[in-house]
Amino acid sequence: MPRLQIGTTAPALTLTDVTGAPVPGPHADGLVHLQFRRFAGCPVCNLHLRGFALRHDELRAAGVLEAAVFHSPAAELSPYAGGLPFPLVADPGKDLYRAYGVEHGVRALLDPRVWPTIVRSLVRSSGLVLRGRERLPAARPLGGRFGLPADFLVGPGGRILAAHYGAHASDHWTVDQVLALAAAHRTAPVARPA
Repeated sequence: MPRLQIGTTAPALTLTDVTGAPVPGPHADGLVHLQFRRFAGCPVCNLHLRGFALRHDELRAAGVLEAAVFHSPAAELSPYAGGLPFPLVADPGKDLYRAYGVEHGVRALLDPRVWPTIVRSLVRSSGLVLRGRERLPAARPLGGRFGLPADFLVGPGGRILAAHYGAHASDHWTVDQVLALAAAHRTAPVARPA
């Protein structure tokens, strides 16, 4: 799969969230941070997304719209969408993954740099599962467990302003990195949806 290069135009694909509602794509008023995650219930992904949820107001104030893509079907992904202030996009056919050149490989979990995050995320998720506040992921998630994360900052007109292809399951942009990229591209704040 070819990787997208900075300055190229993002693939023109229609995005909908797990409820079927349209997800705002690249537009003239701001930036879109398109995150590619792994599978529904992935403890590492859940830990990461909760951090983005906690700082969502900062991202909005910086003009950044968030959207997270998973290679799980909407029915598996929906239970994890609660409490997240941004859309989750189900892509079980991996059409978006292919279009954006997002890869998979055993290094997602075998790279030693991911192990501390796996331990932290499993401790967090285990506690929530035991209290009935979160579900266990599917035993055999569609698309497998070896997906790699990727992040894209897409600007007006769909231009790729920045891209990051993860080397392991926890190799993704932080909120601070997204805010720094947004500041570098000086966009106007995004109007809140009605």
